[in-house]
Amino acid sequence: MRTEDFERLYAEHAGPLLSFLAYRVGDRSTAEDLLADTFEKALRARRRFDPRKASEKTWLYAIALNSLRDHVRRRSAESRALERTRAGADETGSFDEHVDARDAVQRALASLTDEEREAIALRYGAELTVPEMAKLTKERLTTIEGRVYRALRKLRGQMEP
Repeated sequence: MRTEDFERLYAEHAGPLLSFLAYRVGDRSTAEDLLADTFEKALRARRRFDPRKASEKTWLYAIALNSLRDHVRRRSAESRALERTRAGADETGSFDEHVDARDAVQRALASLTDEEREAIALRYGAELTVPEMAKLTKERLTTIEGRVYRALRKLRGQMEP
């Protein structure tokens, strides 16, 4: 698809597609974001468009529907995470205390080097053992052990009052 064809495609379909997305999400601002996402994906995939398989309109609306589904999944996951956080806060303290603690952890993590942050993420986020980390990063076991130890020591220093 040539640039001129893409511009024509936008001119013909942006208005109706925006109306469709606004109807589906109930919010014009979100619909505009989804429209932009749709046309960005279409622009990136324009060389793969095959008019023998579908019309331009069908192709464009398929991209829009996928963007919409991704948006709904993302919002659903965010809502579930927020509910879990709030439920945990109800059991163990206030929601604001949990947010403050999370922010403190983020600030402490920011004080680490990139290698140390990666080591902490692999060890505690991905739950890899130190030997697994060494194999994955192709570094010596003692290097990884030291990196995790230093990172934890720095984190403790940052987190303790």
